[in-house]
Amino acid sequence: MSGSDKPGLSYKARRRWSLVLLLVGLPVYIVAVVTIVNWLDRPPIWLELLVYVALGILWALPFKFVFRGVGKEDPDQDQN
Repeated sequence: MSGSDKPGLSYKARRRWSLVLLLVGLPVYIVAVVTIVNWLDRPPIWLELLVYVALGILWALPFKFVFRGVGKEDPDQDQN
């Protein structure tokens, strides 16, 4: 396995995990946030928008290392 001397996830693993997070994790997170906000009394629309924007940014911060460099070419691939 190439790149075994590098710490962290390989490029392919980061691509796979980013797909899992975007296709499974994000919809689950959206449903959870909407459910929790609906349990509370409905706040004013500006506050509700602010909460959704903040939580929309907040979900990605723990996974920043997974998404970093995924849109670029594989750095371990041979350039023939």
